[in-house]
Amino acid sequence: MKHCRILFLSAGIAASPMPMAQTEVVDDPYLWLENVEGPNALAWARGQNQVSQAELEAHALFEPIHERALEILTSDDRIAYPSLQGGMIYNFWRDADHVRGLWRRTSVEGYRNDEPEWDVLLDLDALAGEENENWVWAGANCRYPDYDRCLVSLSIGGADASVTREWDMETREFVEGGFALDESKSSIGWRDRDSVFYGPAFTPEQVTDSGYPRTVRIWRRGTDPAQAEIVFEGEQGDVASFGARFWDGDTHYDMIIRAPGFFSRHYYLYRAGETHRLNVQDDAELAGLIDGQALINLKSDWDVAGTTYPQGALVAAPIESLETETPEVSVVYRPGERASIASVATTDNTVLVNVLDNVVSKLLRFTFDNGEWQQQSLDVPALGSISVVSADDRSDRFYYNYTGFLTPSTLYEADAAADRHTEVRSEPSWFDADGMEVAQHEATSADGERIPYFVVTPAGFEADGETPTLLSAYGGFEVSRTPFYSGVTGSAWLERGGAYVLANIRGGGEFGPKWHQAALKENRQRAYDDLIAVAEDLIERGITSPDHLGIQGGSNGGLLVGAVMVQRPDLFDAVVCQVPLLDMKRYHLLLAGASWMAEYGDPDQPEEWAYLSEYSPYQNVDADADYPRAFFTTSTRDDRVHPGHARKMVAKMLDQGHDLLYYENIEGGHGGAANLKQRAYLSALIYAYLHAQLAEASTDEREEDTGDQEA
Repeated sequence: MKHCRILFLSAGIAASPMPMAQTEVVDDPYLWLENVEGPNALAWARGQNQVSQAELEAHALFEPIHERALEILTSDDRIAYPSLQGGMIYNFWRDADHVRGLWRRTSVEGYRNDEPEWDVLLDLDALAGEENENWVWAGANCRYPDYDRCLVSLSIGGADASVTREWDMETREFVEGGFALDESKSSIGWRDRDSVFYGPAFTPEQVTDSGYPRTVRIWRRGTDPAQAEIVFEGEQGDVASFGARFWDGDTHYDMIIRAPGFFSRHYYLYRAGETHRLNVQDDAELAGLIDGQALINLKSDWDVAGTTYPQGALVAAPIESLETETPEVSVVYRPGERASIASVATTDNTVLVNVLDNVVSKLLRFTFDNGEWQQQSLDVPALGSISVVSADDRSDRFYYNYTGFLTPSTLYEADAAADRHTEVRSEPSWFDADGMEVAQHEATSADGERIPYFVVTPAGFEADGETPTLLSAYGGFEVSRTPFYSGVTGSAWLERGGAYVLANIRGGGEFGPKWHQAALKENRQRAYDDLIAVAEDLIERGITSPDHLGIQGGSNGGLLVGAVMVQRPDLFDAVVCQVPLLDMKRYHLLLAGASWMAEYGDPDQPEEWAYLSEYSPYQNVDADADYPRAFFTTSTRDDRVHPGHARKMVAKMLDQGHDLLYYENIEGGHGGAANLKQRAYLSALIYAYLHAQLAEASTDEREEDTGDQEA
């Protein structure tokens, strides 16, 4: 599975690099701000930037936070994370001298050294200078098993749309006349040295309503891509269709995946010019292949021949049996009630399952022996977050990362078969954690559900309600939020007396598919109720108070904090709303929005707009409400979540008389920043804002209290 790069669900229609939203007759005076690169809209954005930047850059903490963030983000002491390919270690690296980055590789043995001798394959800064283009690395897909040719993807300014060029590993040059695509959301992936699966996304006729490729084609070397043979065609209303070659040792399977919706898949084997659909549930996820067994993540119960395989389990079946009415299914692993499968990876002989148990990681190894799956817990560090970074299918070697809120990331090289682990390298402590503590609490949501959250308190913390506290959550698309180490957050916030809170609200994947599905569509309000419950619990425990509590979220998390701000402005004094969805009446018409209707609903359906309209921030913001002074950020080059969401919300709130701040990075993509310097700058803006809103209020009140006592 890991030898195919799946370019999917990243977003955006590709008829032009940055298209204007689909238009219709609507009663919206701010519709002109949806014209992404329109001169009036850009002039408005730049005008707002000038106001916000002038204020925040003048804050006393902006420059020290900015300098420290840049030092941390560009430090040579960061871990160069490995990607195992063909017995070599590949890595993409950015630092102060290489802002755009270096694509490089070294041997496994060389990687174990403190300072590996890296062989630089491509210098992106040099390429950007030669071609006078704002290149941002978007990844490389190298041809298995020889890794002699790669499809290198480069983004302009950080957009999801990318340019793809074929790279020759021997000559270290792009292949003249090789496989190449202009900027688009097209999909492309290797079949063999002289052919690729190709899904064009250049014209409206080629894409679905969500802006992804609708057809799967085979493009052969030296031929016109416009004449590539169409081997599969999805529906206009689908999310996408794409093809990929999956490898299981020396055996390959050509697969076509059709996604009718964001959470549904139809898997087809493509063989001898024909497609053969596999008998798996629409919402199941193919997680890997090993020794002829297909590994399948179940998102709902699966009934096969009188046996029910439970939601959230990992099961397996011989891939040939999936072409029959009664697949030969076996259970690999079934998580407990408050557990979930975070990821699945394969080595030569084992299956690695990363499990979240009450949002704490553990790593399990499985082998298939005499028709049964054998389980063993691997000896990895406890009480933290673990992620499998890279695994080798030609051996049982893999790398995993361990981290926690107060524990810098540590990378281990491991042997899955022998359960041997060696620390390869670790990051330094970027902030003084002495006296800081981490606790896990639970809040009770409006419907009685228990919502866990982590709280990191600073040194000298007292539960007096005066601690400036930043609360973060996501709550969507089955994405799990787990403990992590951030030198920037630690130095900019925790070291300066702030508390940090991470809430594991419904809509995420912390407790498996059921936790996600509990907040879908008409039940979306549960995610907002969960965050409100955590905020109220923090206040009740005396950890903070409304004057000192802020919330932060991006993308779907931006929708989350936008909705909660509108519903309960009395709970907060700061809101950081980044690259957000906010106009839920038109979100499905903006860039990739149509692909998310399985998550939120279809606003064109009256019964679904009825519940969307209850929480959509843009429609519910009120001129008479007393909102906290929010800070909205977005990116002009975000071709996933349209910048029009943030622009229109800010314009509307300003016209209503609300005080707020806005910053739009004119490049940067959905991540909000195109390079490390931009990331450091944006971080400094955000933390300067948070200190001004939350921390200085604490200081002012303490001074007032002291004055009252003296009087």
